[in-house]
Amino acid sequence: MASPGTSVAGLLASMGVDPARVAIERNQEVVPRRTWPEALLAEGDKIEIVSFVGGGSDAGADDLVLAGKRFQSRLLIGTGKYKSVEETRKALELSGAQIVTVALRRVDLSSGGPTVLDAVDRKKHTLLPNTAGCYTAEEAIRTCRLARELGMADMVKLEVIGDQQTLFPDGPATLEAARVLVKEGFVVLPYCMDDPILAKKLEEVGCAAVMPLAAPIGSGLGIRNPYNIRIILERAKVPIIVDAGVGTASDAAIAMELGCDGVLMNTAVAGAKDPLLMAEAMREAVSAGRKAFRAGRIARKLYANASSPLENLIE
Repeated sequence: MASPGTSVAGLLASMGVDPARVAIERNQEVVPRRTWPEALLAEGDKIEIVSFVGGGSDAGADDLVLAGKRFQSRLLIGTGKYKSVEETRKALELSGAQIVTVALRRVDLSSGGPTVLDAVDRKKHTLLPNTAGCYTAEEAIRTCRLARELGMADMVKLEVIGDQQTLFPDGPATLEAARVLVKEGFVVLPYCMDDPILAKKLEEVGCAAVMPLAAPIGSGLGIRNPYNIRIILERAKVPIIVDAGVGTASDAAIAMELGCDGVLMNTAVAGAKDPLLMAEAMREAVSAGRKAFRAGRIARKLYANASSPLENLIE
């Protein structure tokens, strides 16, 4: 058991317990998830860590779990840049994605016509409002609060841009906004650079997942630094979802083969020559990459190793 003064979040981290899979009772009272980073243990506290275990089947054992909610698809997809609302709707359906992002400040509600929100079936999809276009922590926090007022879920993609030309995220501002939003009860999924130190700090303030970029937004370059992603994965106790820079299906598969928990994309699908076919390709790539990761690839070797054994041959 951790020493007095340790936070509930710190206790779970020291035990290697996935926070998304458990609930906490202290002295027979539930400790709200949003307070875990600040809830400090005292001498004599009785802590019970509760998880839900189903009997008779391992169905759902490989689901993506975010803040206790399970998703069968590990592909998250955006709604921007499609030619029409109908194309958006079809792409979402073909992708199999269950989490769909919407840039709240870019939804035009003044035209009176259909918007991207009309393409999202709220019975099938979990809406993930994002703070795209925000350049300060204050603006991003305000946007999330607006999303909550509009009746959207508390799960938000936090994006604070630091540079207009590269669209690289502002790490300190993202961390500042995440700290505030977690305390307000939001389930925060922050977009960040592929920086292992920042990724760990975002986890420690209570983010439900961390979303490092593969490459600059919309670049299609794929994962430029797999070594940083590996370090992030080794140290993380929350899901790691690659966000931005995916160009084609092989990029998504590589991310999943590294052990990432999911991939979020928009331009790679919406900007393809055939967005609907690419949506299908991405669905299959994410699934295949995840299976390959779980299966475990063979070791890389410099020289050949015959697949047919040479022992006990008839001479």
